[in-house]
Order: sequence, then C-alpha cells, then structure tokens
Amino acid sequence: MNLLVLNSGSSSIKFALFSRAPGADPVLACRGEIEGIAGGVQRFFAVDADGQALLDTSSSAQHTHAGALADLLDWLEQQRSLGDLGAVGHRVVHGGQSFTAPALIDAGVLKELAALIPLAPLHQPHNLAAIRALAVRNPAIPQVACFDTAFHHTQPAVARHFALPRDLTAAGVLRYGFHGLSYTYIAGELAAAGAGSGRVIVAHLGNGASMCALRDGRSQATSMGFTALDGLPMGTRCGALDPGVVLYLQENLAMNAAEVNELLYHRSGLLGVSAVSNDMRVLLASDDPRAAEAVALFIYRIGRELGSLAAALGGLDALVFTGGIGEHSAEVRARVCAAAKWLGVRLDEAANAAHADIISAAGSAVSVRVIPTDEERVIARSTCALLDRKTD
Repeated sequence: MNLLVLNSGSSSIKFALFSRAPGADPVLACRGEIEGIAGGVQRFFAVDADGQALLDTSSSAQHTHAGALADLLDWLEQQRSLGDLGAVGHRVVHGGQSFTAPALIDAGVLKELAALIPLAPLHQPHNLAAIRALAVRNPAIPQVACFDTAFHHTQPAVARHFALPRDLTAAGVLRYGFHGLSYTYIAGELAAAGAGSGRVIVAHLGNGASMCALRDGRSQATSMGFTALDGLPMGTRCGALDPGVVLYLQENLAMNAAEVNELLYHRSGLLGVSAVSNDMRVLLASDDPRAAEAVALFIYRIGRELGSLAAALGGLDALVFTGGIGEHSAEVRARVCAAAKWLGVRLDEAANAAHADIISAAGSAVSVRVIPTDEERVIARSTCALLDRKTD
C-alpha cells in the first residue's frame, strides 16, 4: 500500500508519500511542499528519500487548497513507479476531549473537528480543507486524522485544569497541549535508544514552539494550553500573556476580537519584539539591537519554562532539542544550556557546534540530545496501525 501524509497549513501543504508492505514499517518514497497558496508565487517541490530533487516548479497562478491538492495528486498519479494510493493520513492540530487517538474520518468526525476551529484558528480550518478537498476528488480513499493534542491526554488533571469555575472546565476549557505528533516521535526515538525512561524535557523550537515534560515517555505537563498561543514566544505568536492584557486592549484601546486575534497570532512573538523578522536565522545574523532583544526574550522564556517543567517532574534526567531552531541553531542550544547550569546541564561545545546527537559534556548530570523530529512518519505509522485494526 502507498500512503500519503498531508500537513495542510494556511499557505502551504507539506506532504510525504510512504510505501508499506503488510506488517512492515512505512518506507519513505518522497516528500515535499506546495507553498504560496492563495497569494504570491506558488512553488511546488519534491525530493526522493535520499533528498534528490524530483520536481521544483513555480507559478503565479492563484490556487486554493483544493487546487493545490489537485496538482499534488495529479503529479503523484503521473509517477507510475510510486504506485496507487491506498490511504491518506492528516495532521489535525486539535482533537478536543473526544479524540485521544487517530480516527478514521467520516462526516460525523469531520463535523466534530470543525466545531473545534475556534480553539485552533491558525491551523484547524486548513487541516480540514485538505480533508474535504480529497473527499470530493477521491471519496473511496480512507482518510485518517492524527491529532497534536492526543499525546497530552496522559497528563494528570491538576496539570490540565485552569483555576476557573467548574462548569467551564466541564465545557472543555482545559489545557490541551500541542506538537504531540513531534513529541510522540521523540519519545519513540528515546525508547529505541534505551533512553526513554526517567524525567525528560523536550524543547520543540521552531516558528511554533513548545516544551513538554515526559516521565517514562508519557506527557506530564506542557507549555501550550487551551490554544497553540500559550507558552513560549514564537515566530509571530505572543506566548504566555496576562489575560488582563486582552481586556486592556479591548476596553482601553478599543480593539475588537478580530483585531486582538490578528495581533496575538500574527504580529507578536519574535516578529513583534524585533520589528525585523520572525526567522531566528535572520535575527541571529542581524546587528539591530531589537533583534538581539527578541532572541534574548526567547532564550529567557525557554529557561523559565524549563525550570517550571523540571519542577513538575521533580528533577531532570535529559533535555532534548528538536524542531527547526532546536535542530539547527547551535547558538540557541548553547544559550539555553548555559542558562540551565543550575539544573546540572553541562554542554560539550564542540559536539554542539557539530550538531551531534548527544551534545552534553562528559559528567553532565543531565543528558542533552538533538533529535530531528519526523511528524510525517508518526502519521504514517498511526494511519497504517488504525487501518490494520479495521481490517483484522
């Protein structure tokens, strides 16, 4: 069976195609992205499992998600060596309280997921747009939703509840947590390396950023909460914010809900503080003092969150960096580890500069690792496992 994995965002569709023999682990055939959807120049590129280019084209045509998906499926069908498509797995950011495991998508499931759009307005509508477009084009192909929130359902109630009236908690106003597909992959890689037990904090640092405390591979606490707006400052999102700020914006600056939403999701974070860029690479290379302030705030908040999560675990045995910044920025890792010396973290500077798998120094009380995440592989495995159970 060939399996397509889709991660549909506001302006892009990331994809990966896997082949899979019965009972075997999915094998990557190709991966790529269509970017610039619904605005600007649209680029469609794909590489094979070894990173060799298969396609790289650009067009000024204005496509919807449905149009971009049609381009992708047309291209896949033209690649006869890739075979026929048997199933599609989707990243869906929010599963609410109901979806704690991957789900086979039908009309009822789709309706429930659409009701969660207010909890993930930056992601959920686009995740569902790809599902709907594919259902119109290929209704016979089974589609599976894999949720970023599902991984965090192992957290104790005390970690998930806000200090709000109980009727709001019962109505689903809870800390859900996100980036669960990434944390699932990291937990699996740690277990495979014989390092999955104990107290681990994973820092998923990218344009979207969060941290998660794991005990024996299970989520105990995380930085993101009710929405993917909470916790660390991100590329354009503010992170943790006194709710009184929102009241002030509305009552004293006459901002309406849509304007506050735009501010907190799209004009804050690294971009808002620096007024330069939301890209960490640009900020680190800049001599603008505002860029340096944005980086310093990012590092400071990681250090604060690291201390909080270590307290939730009662100590720390290992720290893992992943995500675009976590995997590729030696400077960010070095500064985070320097601020975490009080926890027993000692960095091997040469290993860190070389982006080694283990970057902690000999004798460090805390093991420090760099593990590239692979959310697409998690989705592929989860989709195959669910379909296998359905056919047993």
